[in-house]
Amino acid sequence: MASLGGVLKLDMQRIAGYRNFGTKLWNAVNFADFNNVYDAETPAYACPDAKAAANQWIIGETAKVRVEVDAALDAYRFNDAALGAYMLCWGKVCDWYIELSKPLFNSDDEAVIAETRQTLGWVLDQCMILLHPIMPFITEELWGNTAKRDTMPCMKTGRPMAPNWSTPMRTPK
Repeated sequence: MASLGGVLKLDMQRIAGYRNFGTKLWNAVNFADFNNVYDAETPAYACPDAKAAANQWIIGETAKVRVEVDAALDAYRFNDAALGAYMLCWGKVCDWYIELSKPLFNSDDEAVIAETRQTLGWVLDQCMILLHPIMPFITEELWGNTAKRDTMPCMKTGRPMAPNWSTPMRTPK
């Protein structure tokens, strides 16, 4: 995305990068599904109380980036919000946490496996919530396929951020 006042230069490499990011996110959700993070009756995950160091780390990173992205959106700095969400999802979740979670999923301790499932589910939910304003089609598809929920948190009347069309327009004074 372009910074404020900047020019967006669109080229084929940029489009390929966007495709790669969507694929990376899709594969992270598939990894979670492969490790039974989501099943047909799984409700949306709440923030877990993690004991494992890798789980504590990703919860802290996710919370920190969530605050930064919310502040950027409140200040209409969409490029900063997109960059923050991208850096969390690609760099920290998909590159690092997925790899750090593999030994935890292979553990003999069922409590560690359950904690890691809950943490990965919560983190991926947060990624989809952060990315929804920027890439709504992929996040809605993933959101609908991951757990038992009614709608995305940002949805009203079945559509994301739907305006109230019944309100008549006012003419300026």
